[in-house]
Amino acid sequence: METEGSLEPESESAAEAAFESAGPTAQSVVREVAKAMEFDREEYRERVTGDVVETARNVLFAERLAVTVGAREEFDAWCEDHPEYEVTELGSPSVERVAWHAAPFAGEVVAATFQNEREAAVGTLRRRAFARLYRPRFQGSDDAGENEATDDARSA
Repeated sequence: METEGSLEPESESAAEAAFESAGPTAQSVVREVAKAMEFDREEYRERVTGDVVETARNVLFAERLAVTVGAREEFDAWCEDHPEYEVTELGSPSVERVAWHAAPFAGEVVAATFQNEREAAVGTLRRRAFARLYRPRFQGSDDAGENEATDDARSA
């Protein structure tokens, strides 16, 4: 088993703090990208909306999530050791590899199965874990109306 990423919030408040702290970075990233694209002031004001910065914040947060990657047997053993977690699994149960992210404060784990495309599975898992485990808890933020389909479309 291997772990990618470092964000494993133990509490909802820790998750919210990490999400909020990604805001200034997201704003800086968007500003620098707009400069690299040579937006003038008018185009910047017109195109760089709160939704654009919020999307960047969502991605920055989700990309930091700790994801465990292992064999199907390792995931099954993890689930047996953590019966208190509700499991949401994306993909086929007959595939050999699984990537998963657990949120202790939510009592949930989201998993994605894969055979060969590890990077794609980890990316999909992070978007889905964010949409399922974190976004509903951040309802007071500007992204409350977003959904998983929008996340998937953005990553395409």
